[in-house]
Amino acid sequence: MSPADPRYQIDVDVVSRHLPEQSLPDEERYAFAYTVTLHNRGEVAAKLLSRHWIITDGNAKVQEVRGAGVVGEQPHLEPGQSHTYTSGCMLPTPVGSMHGSFRMQADDGHGFDAPISPFRLAVPGALH
Repeated sequence: MSPADPRYQIDVDVVSRHLPEQSLPDEERYAFAYTVTLHNRGEVAAKLLSRHWIITDGNAKVQEVRGAGVVGEQPHLEPGQSHTYTSGCMLPTPVGSMHGSFRMQADDGHGFDAPISPFRLAVPGALH
């Protein structure tokens, strides 16, 4: 596998948290928020076109979500710039995970994916 082109590098960091005030455990509804920060570490400005999430609950059931932009936006990041947003999801289990990618379009016309490494969604104390 060839190394990534340094002109096109978007790093993605995610922090997740459980939302107990929006969860209904008796109804198997566990709410989570996740805050995503995209950092343009490349040499070319790029716009986020779309997202692709793969969400796995504690029963190993997988759901895929695709859509334009993030929370109604398609941020444009100059080299060195960052963009942060918060979104959420609901799971039927107290533990799950998410990963995926953002489809990016560089100002020079080059399209590329920014990978989102797997991260855990967990009710505090649910993992031993």
